[in-house]
Amino acid sequence: MKTFRAALLATALALPLGSVAAYAATPADALVIAQNIDDIVALDPAQAYEFTSGEINTNVYDRLVQYEAEDTTTLVGGLASEWVADDAAKTITFTLRDGATFASGNPVRPEDVLFSFKRVVTLNLTPAFILTQLGWTPENIDAMVTIADGKVVVKYEGDFSSAFVLNVLAARPASIVDEVLVSQHVEGDDWGNAWLNTNSAGSGPFVLTDYRPAEIVRLTANPTYFKGAPAMASVIIRHVAEAATQQLLLTSGDVDIAKNLTPDQIAGLPADTVKVETYPQAAVHFLSFNQKEESLTPPAVWEAARYLVDYDGMTQSFLKGQMEIHQAFWPKGFPGSYDETPFTYDVAKAKQILADAGITTPIDVTLDVINATPFTDMAQSLQATFAEAGINFEILPGTGAQVITKYRERTHQAMLLYWGPDFMDPHSNAKAFAYNSNNADDNYTATTTWRNAWAVPEELNAKVTAALAEPDQAKRNEAYIEIQKEAQASSPIVIMFQAALTIAMANNVEGYVNGATSDFVYYRLVTKQ
Repeated sequence: MKTFRAALLATALALPLGSVAAYAATPADALVIAQNIDDIVALDPAQAYEFTSGEINTNVYDRLVQYEAEDTTTLVGGLASEWVADDAAKTITFTLRDGATFASGNPVRPEDVLFSFKRVVTLNLTPAFILTQLGWTPENIDAMVTIADGKVVVKYEGDFSSAFVLNVLAARPASIVDEVLVSQHVEGDDWGNAWLNTNSAGSGPFVLTDYRPAEIVRLTANPTYFKGAPAMASVIIRHVAEAATQQLLLTSGDVDIAKNLTPDQIAGLPADTVKVETYPQAAVHFLSFNQKEESLTPPAVWEAARYLVDYDGMTQSFLKGQMEIHQAFWPKGFPGSYDETPFTYDVAKAKQILADAGITTPIDVTLDVINATPFTDMAQSLQATFAEAGINFEILPGTGAQVITKYRERTHQAMLLYWGPDFMDPHSNAKAFAYNSNNADDNYTATTTWRNAWAVPEELNAKVTAALAEPDQAKRNEAYIEIQKEAQASSPIVIMFQAALTIAMANNVEGYVNGATSDFVYYRLVTKQ
């Protein structure tokens, strides 16, 4: 049987790692993962924009400030030991951590920070917008990021606070690379981009030592990491596209973690050797009403709608393991999230709300939805439950492009969609769900508020603007919680669920951390008991 299994794995995966495949269980100092990694386009943090790329970047690079595996909700110093913000002057001065080194052994210098930011802005690849929103350009970057007395001074432009800037600098493209090492691998004017797409030059807990597209990523522990070397000497991520093969590898002991199993496969795993963990993800799923449709403008319709969603029924059946109930616009697991879920499926209450407001039923509404699971299943559930209160949905399925185009044109009536933040700052979603200062048709804005033609009350607009400018992060988080409460109580956008990721792993694996985005996947604390 053991010989048959080895032959099967060799045939299915063409494993070049004979030493790993030969074990009945994976090595004690190696974490082996089965995962679909064919989404990787780039690994250079100046270019990487895919899910798996973010996971790799987080484990091989540090930033000046970052969110750590020990607490993914608190921003702490990474390569910066301390910083001083001057909101009036729009500057932040960073002091680098004493003795910090790259995995190459080269010291981390202020010059590396400038080099890292400059190459992102100059290359201007997909994630560059995250940094350029600070007012940085190839022409002014040397004036916006300067070195003084061995420290790094970051300048920014815009009506936002230093707390917002710090979250920007905790994002993936703000990873600090080793200028000395990267400069040895520059080709023409590529700033080392080609080399960094198959190698790493970071100071993080791991080093990228092998990458073969759609085959393998191998990370090796960095013994000089400033928080100490990881317990796992290596992390091996195998590209396994087929969920059934991932299941076989996990149950046979040839991998420690399987990341892409179906709900049915999850349900069939042996509990004595495998455990299953569910992690909230960043995307929130919502039902929204276009305010150009007169029958959908009364706030009583918005309120009643919140009691016509069968939250439990969906998450306990066809959405099980894929979504969890979440009713605020900022995802659970992010700083500043509001996680209370006050609404439940209550047809009688919804009917009473409509009756008290003098709303005449039936109300006939078209509901646009992406023609794919689980969206069509969600739409059918909403159709059934809303009909109980006299709100009749005509489901209009379409391709993702068709549905989103209609949404952008504000020609829908009701819409079932989802939304995810570009980086970890509550303003990324607050501007989408609770801000709209110009509702004119010719003022296209990529927000759910504008796309639903909701002229957000000026008081709520002002709260969003004030939160963006608040320099104290704790106070900002409190402000965003209050904004979420207000939008949750009265808005034509009914937030229902947050996506969830279900991962299966061997029972002896401890310390794996999977936050709300791929940038929050950490292997540094993993041990095997």
